[in-house]
Amino acid sequence: MTFREFWQPLTSIYPEDEARWIGRFVFEMRYGLSQADLLMGREEHIDGEELRLLQQRLLAGVPVQYVIGKTQFYGRCFYVEPSVLIPRPETEELCRHILARTPYTWNGDILDIGTGSGCIAVTLAAELQFASVTAWDISPEALVIAARNARCNGVLTGQRIHDRNDVVFQLRDALNPPGALARWDIIVSNPPYICEQEKQAMERNVLDFEPSLALFVPDDDPLRFYRAIGRYATKALRPGGRLFFEINPLYARPLVDMLRTLGFADVSIHQDDNGKDRFIVAG
Repeated sequence: MTFREFWQPLTSIYPEDEARWIGRFVFEMRYGLSQADLLMGREEHIDGEELRLLQQRLLAGVPVQYVIGKTQFYGRCFYVEPSVLIPRPETEELCRHILARTPYTWNGDILDIGTGSGCIAVTLAAELQFASVTAWDISPEALVIAARNARCNGVLTGQRIHDRNDVVFQLRDALNPPGALARWDIIVSNPPYICEQEKQAMERNVLDFEPSLALFVPDDDPLRFYRAIGRYATKALRPGGRLFFEINPLYARPLVDMLRTLGFADVSIHQDDNGKDRFIVAG
């Protein structure tokens, strides 16, 4: 099966540019073939039956990251399964916001709430090699995947290397955090923030395959997770500590008001690369 024969049928459910991108993703992530390799026809050595099976799953609407079982995030490979949300480019931007404010040699304590695949916690631990990173999730299945990603990216080794601590993963409910006083220098979270009423505008491959637990909040309480995490942060952040959120642009202003009511004096909204209000930094 040629590269074109693989991706072209996908145009029945995806725009042509996206179908072609999915094809390139499969051939690069699964078989290690670059675009130059494809131009030279090197895909002809791949098992055609395996390609047909992959193609069938894609035609059924399964996201390509789940079909392949991994994706790229901040220049690293992360394993993903349907029990965790597929990492998005916006979340890479969230990591960039934190790293832009944090020197490489910084040795503070970071908490990632709702870690999922571990993409935020692992990235921060890998980039800030002297920091201590803890990650919470309510899903035991997600924590297994997150720990695998930490091991594969060298931040869960079972030993202390060059003053670097392993990421610590804990089974915790963000809505019922433990008591803590002045424990963290940074708290970061990309919690569920899509209201049920927004489902009608979403792609079927997201609705049918990605975990609802990581996506949705009730229409009548869109700030549910932000409120709980914000309240926890008022007690758990050390003096000068910062809270970083990825947010739903629809609720940016109410979230700012809520955080100020909780006592955060310095609250700022930041846009993503598409010009949408996507991040909040509070301290």
